[in-house]
Amino acid sequence: MNSIAISILLVVIGLVVGFVISLIVNSLSGNVASKKAEAMINSAKKEIEKLKRDAAIEQKEEAHKIKMDLDKEIKEKKDELKESENRLLQRESSMDKRDEMFQKRESALEEREDKLSEKQEEIQNEKSKVEEIKKEQLEKLEKISGYSKAKAREEVMSMVKENMTKEISEYIREAENEAKLTADSKARELIVTSMQKYAADIASDQTVTVVDLPNDEMKGRIIGREGRNIRTIEAITGVDLIIDDTPEAVVLSSFDPLRREIARVTLESLIKDGRIHPTRIEELYDKTCKDMKQKIIEFGKNTTFELGLTKFDPELIETIGKLHFRTSYGQNALQHSKEVAELSGIIAGEMGENVALAKRAGLLHDIGKAIDHEVEGSHVDIGVDIAKKYHENQVVINAIASHHGDTAATSVISSIVAIADALSASRPGARNDSLENYINRLSQLEEIGNEIKGVDKTYAVQAGRELRVVVKPEEVDDLEAHRIAREVKEKIEENMKYPGTIKITVIRETRALEEAK
Repeated sequence: MNSIAISILLVVIGLVVGFVISLIVNSLSGNVASKKAEAMINSAKKEIEKLKRDAAIEQKEEAHKIKMDLDKEIKEKKDELKESENRLLQRESSMDKRDEMFQKRESALEEREDKLSEKQEEIQNEKSKVEEIKKEQLEKLEKISGYSKAKAREEVMSMVKENMTKEISEYIREAENEAKLTADSKARELIVTSMQKYAADIASDQTVTVVDLPNDEMKGRIIGREGRNIRTIEAITGVDLIIDDTPEAVVLSSFDPLRREIARVTLESLIKDGRIHPTRIEELYDKTCKDMKQKIIEFGKNTTFELGLTKFDPELIETIGKLHFRTSYGQNALQHSKEVAELSGIIAGEMGENVALAKRAGLLHDIGKAIDHEVEGSHVDIGVDIAKKYHENQVVINAIASHHGDTAATSVISSIVAIADALSASRPGARNDSLENYINRLSQLEEIGNEIKGVDKTYAVQAGRELRVVVKPEEVDDLEAHRIAREVKEKIEENMKYPGTIKITVIRETRALEEAK
């Protein structure tokens, strides 16, 4: 029991002694650390003091340097100001000298002006004296010669006139003779030169179009059940659809190239689409019509661009484009108009006329053909109305009116357009109307007129563009003549197919003959 107590006491004593020893050790280590910290603080303070001294020295050096630079800059500015002041003083001095010089010059000019005024006055006085002397001498001469000034002038002028009249007449006669000898050759040379300078491909348009089919089965689909598809196509497009034994092809027939082109595009779109029924046909037809209008405008724009012409109304551009789908004896109307414009420009250039105006007149000379199937009247009258509507130049209007000789040409350009029109139409292969068709058409025209009661004789003239009907005056009065003209017109429209328009003229003539014996 005592040994346990002693052990516990020893343990307690050991703990107390260990605690005391740890306190002593901690106290000693704390004193060492505080001494080190104090030493570091002192060292830092010394370093800070040193940095402060260095910074102060650098600031003083920088301030001194800035002061030196400012002093230098101020000195330079002072020098510049001094130089500017010197220049201003010099300029002021030179201006004073110049002002003084100008004052001297002004004084000299005033003196010269005074002298000139005096001289002018003297000259005027001398001139008056000379005029008086001349008048006195003229009066003396009139008294001596017995002729007045007016009478002498008349005699001199009559003598000069008589001599000059003979010379002028002789000159005019020689010029006329020379012109007669050279006019034909020069005109021929001018036309040949113009034809040589212009060349274009010739392509005749036909009245039928062939549409290729992928297979013969497509023909049956185009015809449709009980023919409803083909009837719809023919009704809305206005063309005849010919389906025969020709393998993998159908034929579109129409004298209207625009309708034929719309029908072709519509039919080809239907074939590609594969859905062929009346509703789809109408949808594609409407879409094709819209696309074709844009295509027509492009034709018009390209034509005016190629000819170098500007300032056209957009509606007139569209009308020009429509010429692409009109033909005359197989010749494309737009191609023909472009040829006439080019030839007119070449001839006008050779003759020294306005080339741009000649081209414009040539392009628009057949503009009436673009809508002659929509408006009553000949293409000439329709073209004149179109030109007036869009405020074209009077030269252009007269060229349109006179290019077939119906109206007198009032300008050189109008005659040039008529010549160019004849050149374009007469080029080999330009028009493909055969001689047989031409003769048959003229014969048919004359037969229509001869069949009517009261008609004596009928003549087809101007290549079938005019029909002259001579009636029997004892059987037909003036009112009946108008009825015959209308009846002939209706029969021609019902029974014939022809390009352009035909003018019907009914002639009723009464002659009273007597013979004096």
